[in-house]
Amino acid sequence: MLKTALYLIPVPLGDTPVEQVLPSYNREVIAGIRHFIVENVRSARRFLKKSNPDICIDDLTFYELNRHTEATEVSGFLEPLRQGYATGVISEAGCPAVADPGADVVAIAQREHLPVVPLVGPSSILMSLMASGFNGQSFAFQGYLPIEAGERIKRIKQLEQRVYAEGQTQIFIETPYRNHKMIEDLVRACRPHTRLCVAADISCPDESIRTLSLGEWAKTKYDYQKTPAIFLLYK
Repeated sequence: MLKTALYLIPVPLGDTPVEQVLPSYNREVIAGIRHFIVENVRSARRFLKKSNPDICIDDLTFYELNRHTEATEVSGFLEPLRQGYATGVISEAGCPAVADPGADVVAIAQREHLPVVPLVGPSSILMSLMASGFNGQSFAFQGYLPIEAGERIKRIKQLEQRVYAEGQTQIFIETPYRNHKMIEDLVRACRPHTRLCVAADISCPDESIRTLSLGEWAKTKYDYQKTPAIFLLYK
């Protein structure tokens, strides 16, 4: 019998076989849940069917939580959990509630002292850090950097300063179609010997994880356009 809790259910980061990146226990948990809080209903249904072919999708209830969801709606998504039913949270990719709208519903569950259970699965942030060769004891995830050019360069310089002042790895992301612009801005704003790791398509067939100095990146050919990537900066 599955205990009543809010289960945070990781999803593969791309077209990777479920069994390659998720433990079989996750499938057992999914089989015991009928209420799901998801970022996108269509992709969540596809993931659930892929991970558990025997599941009856029509028996499930979905609550969509994304940037279009009104803040006043979120608390209501936990009503099944309050009534004693196990509830799952599913992101579009990777671990829910990390750089993800699911954090809002987890915060409510914690405030109400409702049990929260994170399940094991792929995290692009941690996996990129593992493979970068950078400091894994002190690091900070910065999310998206500013879009406006001046603010963006200013922020990059601030992060590089933290790298040298604190010895802290700086991790951030970008919208895939702006990946090349990000690398160009880093080359322009940072010292040539500062190192950059670009981790793209993590855990997928076309995975690429490269660490070079920015001086080397300036001379290197790359193609990360439209590819999900994580950027890590270190000395």
